[in-house]
Amino acid sequence: MRLSHTELETHFSNDIFHHLSATADALGMECYVVGGYVRDIFLHRPSKDIDVVVVGSGIAMAQALADRLGRAAHLSLFKNFGTAQVKWREVEIELVGARRESYRHDSRKPVVEDGTLEDDQNRRDFTINALAVCLNRRRFGQLIDPFGGREDLKERLIRTPLDADITFSDDPLRMMRCIRFATQLNFYIEEATFESLCRNCERIRIISAERITEELNKIIASPTPSKGFVELERSGLLSIIFPELMALQGIETRAGRAHKDNFYHTLEVLDNISRLTDNLWLRWAALLHDIAKPATKRWDPRAGWTFHNHNFIGEKMVPQIFRRMKLPMNEKMRYVQKMVGLHMRPIAIADDEVTDSAVRRLLFEAGDDIEDLMTLCEADITSKNSERKQRFLHNFCLVRQKLKDLEERDRIRNFQPPISGEEIMRTFNLPPSAQVGALKSAIKDAILDGVIPNEYNAARAFLMQRAEQMGLREVL
Repeated sequence: MRLSHTELETHFSNDIFHHLSATADALGMECYVVGGYVRDIFLHRPSKDIDVVVVGSGIAMAQALADRLGRAAHLSLFKNFGTAQVKWREVEIELVGARRESYRHDSRKPVVEDGTLEDDQNRRDFTINALAVCLNRRRFGQLIDPFGGREDLKERLIRTPLDADITFSDDPLRMMRCIRFATQLNFYIEEATFESLCRNCERIRIISAERITEELNKIIASPTPSKGFVELERSGLLSIIFPELMALQGIETRAGRAHKDNFYHTLEVLDNISRLTDNLWLRWAALLHDIAKPATKRWDPRAGWTFHNHNFIGEKMVPQIFRRMKLPMNEKMRYVQKMVGLHMRPIAIADDEVTDSAVRRLLFEAGDDIEDLMTLCEADITSKNSERKQRFLHNFCLVRQKLKDLEERDRIRNFQPPISGEEIMRTFNLPPSAQVGALKSAIKDAILDGVIPNEYNAARAFLMQRAEQMGLREVL
């Protein structure tokens, strides 16, 4: 079938499509836009990147197109892969020759041969990504949809073009992509396709951590990431790629007292935070905030189930998880660590009297990340007890106001004590030592506890008083 005139005008009226059409006709090649660009037309989603398949040499087509576009075009050739990229104005065009693929059982790298458009569509992962629109002048705008992909878009269905067992076994990363597309688009995975996910989940072990994490990040960055994690758990993939998260699942009851299912609580917190921010690393912090609860779970006959210090143990687990998953071991990891380690602090303050001292210390430790921390903690309130939930939210408002007032008055955020260690050593003729550290800490604590203001003269007077108690004398 052909796209309507309106669709053509809207989506294929850009000059680049007519340059592609003219170039392909001059070379005598069949030329098609395929995959995501076509899919997103029917989903009414913007898409700038254009994937083009030609029956012939994608590199020859790219070179001819770049010649036609002139100096404004930037050509990149990837001869080892038989692909090319042309950047022109605000558009990126990826060009490749139609091909067919075959796989070995121990690798996701295919043996590639030249093929037809039909061969190329057969190798696509899902029906919604196998749509193609012809750009040759004689058939310009014709939709080629051999697997009912347009109908699947209408039904919001993820389905493989051919046998799902072959599709997933050939390239197991497609299992992650299947769940990622279902999550991003809020689609359903067709029943037979999902059953194949379950049968083939062990095949994911041949995929590198980098590729798995790339898909996992896209799931986490989606509007409702819990959908993806539920599907990962149901399919058996989660226990392989993220056993620490899987360990959160389940409820244990003793003496009639049960704890909440920390897996589903975590997903609720992740969804809550995702409604508030696009910050990927704050979303990771939400995912990992209770990650140490299985390791810290204890039964106390009086208190019931406890998870003491799960925030501190979780903070220590973050680097191990990031390293294994090939996530960045830099300030992004340290940020997630900080959020996990501190996530109980605002809750503890809000559950008790909101004192200046406690809020000053929170502001000092969180620094510039205080707003993110407060956002995480508010997302962490998932109690079904509406009265308790409202009390926490009310107290969080008090904490936020205290943070604002104290920051304006005391300038605590990321503050450095007004007196340095070097000045302390000069004043008392001390070498670097525990005494110097103790005096610095005493000044810091006095400021955070509100004993003295965050000012040099007050800090100097406090230093001299504390030094005298320690038997130290100023060297004049």
